Amino acid sequence: MLIEPQHHALSIVRQCQLIGLPRSGYYYHPKEESPENLAYLRIIDEQYLRTPFFGSRMMTAWMIRQGYSVNRKRVQRLMRKMGIQGTVPGPHTSKPHPEHTIYPYLLRGLDLSYANLVWSTDFTYVPLPTGFMYLVAVIDWYSRYVLSWELSNTMDYLFCVSALQAALTQGEPGIFNTDQGSQFTTSAFTQHLLNRQILISMDGRGRAFDNIMIERLWRTVKYEDVYLQDYEHFFMARESLENYFGFYNEERRHSSLGKRTPSAVYWADRRGQEQAV
Repeated sequence: MLIEPQHHALSIVRQCQLIGLPRSGYYYHPKEESPENLAYLRIIDEQYLRTPFFGSRMMTAWMIRQGYSVNRKRVQRLMRKMGIQGTVPGPHTSKPHPEHTIYPYLLRGLDLSYANLVWSTDFTYVPLPTGFMYLVAVIDWYSRYVLSWELSNTMDYLFCVSALQAALTQGEPGIFNTDQGSQFTTSAFTQHLLNRQILISMDGRGRAFDNIMIERLWRTVKYEDVYLQDYEHFFMARESLENYFGFYNEERRHSSLGKRTPSAVYWADRRGQEQAV
């Protein structure tokens, strides 16, 4: 056991820091779902990557056609657990927290002409054999560079704030875009942006394509790592994702970036901005 809970000289937080383990990893306990529901979670997630416009009604109909014994209520619950919904607005889209401030969407028609103009974040579901985790990332829209990421066993705001703080050690964007989920509308998250006078933008309800860059990232990560590696436990997921994001930033070339890597575009553009100043 690398972490000793009864160690009086060092706190659990400090012990986690020393071995490079996020605190969420120490406290991780697999989510309690039946093997059948865990299988359905993965099936729904894989289909959602192909058809993100599927809401619970269309997803249920598709699963029934495939021979799965599900009803809409069950599919709705599983989709909520993963934090996903159809991209087409409708009466069943998620509701923002009533006490949190919702900011307008600022990216429509915006010309993405340089790095650190727009960053965005979101989280996605990551399956494990006996449960699941949530993965959050912060990405620069212009370069597709992943500034930070984090894993958690809950959808609370703490791992989202941790990813934001890590990203802000590398720079600051002009605009930061999120969806209207309570993890991102809480003052514990938004205050880090407001303190730096960063403009906050939020997707319209039920409009996942408002945050299209992060949606494309999830598709890439899942097809190229998550579902290929088939993580056996948290530590395997953590190590594999760390390797993958290193590859994604430093080696994976994008046609939309002129066959350059996100890292090359991000840091070259930043150096150009600094020299111009």
